[in-house]
Amino acid sequence: MSTRIHFVRRQRRRTHLSSIIDAFSDTRTVLLLLLVLLCFPSVSWQQTALGERALQELDASQIASLISSPDPSRNVDPKNPNSHLSKILIPRVADTENNTIVKNYIVSTLKALKWHIEEDAFTDNTPYGMKKFTNIIATKDPDAPRRIILAAHFDSKYFSGYPMNQFVGATDSAAPCAMLLDLAETIDPLLERRKEKLALGMIDDEDVSDTTLQLVFFDGEEAFKEWTDTDSVYGARHLAHKWSTTYLTPHPKRRLRPSATELTTIEHLVLLDLLGSANPSIQSYFIDTAWLFDAMVSAEKRIASAGAFKMSSSADDKWRSFFRPRTGREDNYGFIGDDHTPFLNLGVSVLHIIANPFPHVWHTLQDDASALDLETMKRWNMIMRVFISDYLGLEPNVKSQTVSRSAGELVSYLLSLEH
Repeated sequence: MSTRIHFVRRQRRRTHLSSIIDAFSDTRTVLLLLLVLLCFPSVSWQQTALGERALQELDASQIASLISSPDPSRNVDPKNPNSHLSKILIPRVADTENNTIVKNYIVSTLKALKWHIEEDAFTDNTPYGMKKFTNIIATKDPDAPRRIILAAHFDSKYFSGYPMNQFVGATDSAAPCAMLLDLAETIDPLLERRKEKLALGMIDDEDVSDTTLQLVFFDGEEAFKEWTDTDSVYGARHLAHKWSTTYLTPHPKRRLRPSATELTTIEHLVLLDLLGSANPSIQSYFIDTAWLFDAMVSAEKRIASAGAFKMSSSADDKWRSFFRPRTGREDNYGFIGDDHTPFLNLGVSVLHIIANPFPHVWHTLQDDASALDLETMKRWNMIMRVFISDYLGLEPNVKSQTVSRSAGELVSYLLSLEH
């Protein structure tokens, strides 16, 4: 994970305006263009094509069912040797045997759910010569015309000597990868049920019916030496370029550009990074996805209303949100370099879920299991379950409540029926 902060202020827009002004001599035209371009925030073409939409929020009973089963802590418990987290929490530098072990584990877990798996293998030049990388792309319905992507990187940072070469990157990003696997296993039955309803014509909402879930596990996010444009996000750079140059045959349900590429079918890219330690601070970076950020905040609030966070042994039951409040006056003022950057540069709508400031253990040997907080990871799992269910219009089963009666009560009830 990079420390580089990219500032994207209005200066870029002013550069474009200077060329426009040179092209038009009419003062009124120039003033009108200035007014239009400066009054409206810049947006990606993806956002313009798809737009903000109302989500179908789960009710309290559906939330209670979804966040309780399966156990949201099971797959992220480092003390459980069979948890997804335990299987990933090893040194896993790109182009190493351990990296392949983790890749194979992620692939086998998702293949067991019968998701479509693509292993995007390639080689690239690094400060240490040519290296092999493999992105993992798992899609629930590969025939769907659109997709929302949830992503994280599964490699760990390279260090040359002992003991730093034992770095496992618990927050960076073993825990986010485990969270994505937990999400896939949890909502897979709900996605199957939605598929059945779609086949029976029971769902009319095109925003729901046209969109599938895709998980991407990037390889080679970490720099081998110092973070630069060429020594970082190897997997993301490769995949963004590949998708932007892969043209698709027409699809009857596609509402995007006629010359659609793989990239144009992405509704949003939601990237998770540096998560798992206690008290994260998450902010909204982009105007385009402020509404999605708000949807995730709403998911957290509704889970809290269900009493899921009342688990502290302290005297009060207060809980602190993971998210910084939005004022509504934010601009695209800057962002943290990460796997989303190549996609962002190509116009993809991005929601970046990253702890800022970074965990204090960042890029140290202390970023191990001891840096993780189980209750925090449990909450992240619950938030992601509700958020993506809202987005895709999934409907969790609500368990019917059985009211128990004593034998005496039943006798009295039967006697009352005779009278």
